This record gives sequence, C-alpha cells and structure tokens, in this order.
Amino acid sequence: MIKQILGRLPRKPSKSENRDFGGSSVPPSNATSSSTSSDLVSNRPVNSDHIPLSGPNPASNLGHAQGSRFPEIGNLKLNGSMVVAPYEALPGFRDVSSSEKQNLFVRKLNLCCVVFDFSDPTKNLKEKDIKRQTLLELVDYITSANGKFTETVIEEVIKMVSVNLFRSLAPQPRENKVLEAFDLEEEEPLMDPAWPHLQIVYEFFLRFVASPETDAKLAKRYIDHSFVLKLLELFDSEDPREREYLKTILHRIYGKFMVHRPFIRKAINNIFFRFIFETEKHNGITELLEVLGSIINGFALPLKEEHKLFLVRALIPLHKPKCLPMYHQPLSYCITQFVEKDYKLADTVIRGLLKYWPITNSSKEVMFLSELEEVLEATQPAEFQRCMVPLFHQIARCLSSSHFQVAERALYLWNNDHIENLIRQNRKVILPIIFPALEKNGCNHWNQVVQSLTLNVRKMFSEIDPELFEECLHKFQETEAKVEQIKTRHDATWKHLEEIAATKGAKNKAVLVPYMIPKQTSSS
Repeated sequence: MIKQILGRLPRKPSKSENRDFGGSSVPPSNATSSSTSSDLVSNRPVNSDHIPLSGPNPASNLGHAQGSRFPEIGNLKLNGSMVVAPYEALPGFRDVSSSEKQNLFVRKLNLCCVVFDFSDPTKNLKEKDIKRQTLLELVDYITSANGKFTETVIEEVIKMVSVNLFRSLAPQPRENKVLEAFDLEEEEPLMDPAWPHLQIVYEFFLRFVASPETDAKLAKRYIDHSFVLKLLELFDSEDPREREYLKTILHRIYGKFMVHRPFIRKAINNIFFRFIFETEKHNGITELLEVLGSIINGFALPLKEEHKLFLVRALIPLHKPKCLPMYHQPLSYCITQFVEKDYKLADTVIRGLLKYWPITNSSKEVMFLSELEEVLEATQPAEFQRCMVPLFHQIARCLSSSHFQVAERALYLWNNDHIENLIRQNRKVILPIIFPALEKNGCNHWNQVVQSLTLNVRKMFSEIDPELFEECLHKFQETEAKVEQIKTRHDATWKHLEEIAATKGAKNKAVLVPYMIPKQTSSS
C-alpha cells in the first residue's frame, strides 16, 4: 500500500535536541516533526491527515509562483520535448512483472519531470493529482527496493529531482528585512503553494540518498559539486518546511559522499561570508548552522587548521549581523563544540566575542552573556588566565548597566560552579576590576533583584578573602574621595568663572555710550 507523505509543519529543534544531532553521518531522529526524519526512513506510519490517496487534493489548488513551463495540457514539456498525448497515469508496480519494474520506474520518473503551474488554483487538477500519486508510488518503490540502483536509474532520479526542486525562489515580499529582523519570528512564514508536490519529491530524494541500494561511487557522478551548490541555494527558501528537508538531506549527503565534504564546508563558508559582509539577508542560516553543529561534533582530533580558520573567519563574525537572535542558539552550540574539542581555542573565542560585543543593544548583550557562560564552562584555568583581564573589564561594564536584565545576567555567572571556581582562583586580579561596579550596584542600582544578587557576590568575596576585600574597599573609597574632590574643585572653578563673567558684564554695561547714527542731509 502506498504510504502517505504529508505531515505537519516542522518545528525548529530545541537546544537540547541540537545537542543530540551528534556524529557526522547520522541526522537527528527528532530533527523534524514532519515526515522527513526517521519515521519515514524506517517505514513507520506517518501523519496522513492531509493527503488522501484518491480524489482531488485541495492543497494542490493553491497558487504557486514557481512558474509553469507547461501552460496548456496539450502543450506540455517532458524532458525538454513537446508532447501532444494526454498526461495519463502509468500502470502500478504490482501490475507488471519483476523484470519490467525498473523500466516502469524510469518511465514514472520521466512522467514526474513535468512541472505544473500552481499559480492558478483551477488549472490541471487531474494532471496534478496523477503526478502526486505517481510521486507517492516512487517513494514506496525506492523504500522497498532490493538490489543496487543502476547508473541509468541514478541519472534519471537526479534529473527528476533537479527539474522539480531547482527553481527560482519566490521574491521576498517583506521590505527592509534586516531592520525588521527582530520581528521576523512573529511573522507568518511564507509557504510555497507547490508544497503538495515538492514535499513528496524531497521525501523521495531523502530516501534515495539514505538507501543502502544507492552506490555512492556511482551516484557521486550525478550528485556532484554543481548539484550540491544548487541544493545549498535552496536554503534561502522562506518556507521552513523546505529548509527542514534540505537540512536533513544535506546531512545525509555529507555523511554518504565523503569526497564532497571539503567542498560542502567551503560552500557553506562562502554563504556565511556573503551573509555577514554583504547582504545580511538569508533565510537558511539557522538550518546550515544546525548541520554544521553535527559536522563539528564529528571532527577528528587534533583539529585541522582549516577548521580553526573557519571558526575565526566565519563563525565568530556571525555575531555581527543585526538578525543574530534568529540563529544564535545553533551558532552558540557550534562555538561551544569547538571549545570542547580543543580547550586552547577558548581564548580565541572569548576575545572574538569581546570584539563583536554589542554596545547599544541590551537584548543581544544578554545573548552574549549566555553564550559566554557556556564557553567559560568548557574553559581550562590556563586559557582563562590569558583573557580574564579584558573579559572582566567587559563584565564590569555589564554589572554597571542600567538595563536590569544585562546586570542580572552578568551576576548569574557566579551561580555556575566552574566559573565561580575560576574566579576564586584568580580573585586577586578579578576583584579589583569589578569591585567598583559591585559597590555602586549594591548601593545605587534601581532594581532590587540586581541589588540582592550584588550583595551575595560581595559577601562571597568578603568571606573567601577578607584582606583583599578590605583592600579593594579602601582603594574604592579613596578613589571616590578623589573623584569628589575633583568634582568640588571643578564646581568651584565654574562658579568663580561665572562670577567673573557677571562682574565684567556689569562694568561693560556701565561704560557703554549709545552710538547715534548721524542723520544724513541731502545736498542742495
């Protein structure tokens, strides 16, 4: 029986799910809640609420900006040739002998190379449904196939997939997308009206790549660099369902075709460069980072220089764009993976975060502090000592922030046992840097929670090293007294200058003689 493919809109994986993405060859079992994942690949039942096996499909009546190469049913193109015969369904696989099934498979692939126009909801309903049913049959065949696929079959599969998937993406209707980046998650995503067909093509291709009957040595001739580049271009699709499939398929290709791995990493690197330094517009950064999280997790040790350069030149600068909140979670996971792989990279990462630290954006500052905590948790004492001075100068500025969430998040660093131990071991350097901020917060900060957390941190320092605490307090009081003296002198100087100006103004006013312009007389 033909399986039904269409599932619910996939959700984005949570951070905990990203951590389970694991390895470099097996995608996460929960990477998507749609039929793109292990449920379909393992032939378990899938949600069938949206695709009936017979009768017209209401979803196929939606419009599609994909554009039709086949405006009239009598003028359809099939593999570039004009056909006059009607678009009719082919026999089922059960209706032919085993020896004819492969030929029928190829014929069905050719039938599915016809791309319909979804911009007109009333156009070619019967033909669209025939194609949809044929695609479902292809999915069923590819899942139950026994025996290696021949090179001819692989070529026809890639041809059908390319014709259906590789298209010009619909123009983005939203203007000033970069400026509105923080509100995009509140917006409804743009759904592709051709999805009733596209999803089945994606599912078919996913099963084809994952199938043990697909020989990587043969398939790499057709799933080549050009094919991979076109697949990566589709990551800019606004439809999150499409990006979810692309993420899983790219991960499968990366795992199966080892020869393509360096090229895939380089191509993703170039997408990031274009996004960071040119456009700041791309819909698939989150999904690409989720794939990279799994790839980085599978890196062998010691890390290659190429991987370290990727961290420095691409991942760390990804903190710069304004739309960072859209992809910060998988980015943070990738960064942390590098530090966990090679603890010596902690200094590089922390200094990179300090370089791109936001100045006027409090919400981004809170994100940076959260990521900083994860990095510090994987940081060893020697690497911590290399960057602790500039790091705690920045933390001191966060503690002094009038935005209570920034100050609060900075104080929460002391709730992490590993970070607190690092601070305790280096308190002689750290406490003098942050003490003025702690002292001012404890007395003057407007938020009660910040005041309370500050007093707890002050108490901790006073208990573990009373002498150092008293020394810092005495120095702070001396500094404040000097500041007050300087302020008093400045006030006195300004007051004296005002008095002099007022006195000179009065004298000048007294000696002023009115200047009368003589009346001009006309000559006779």
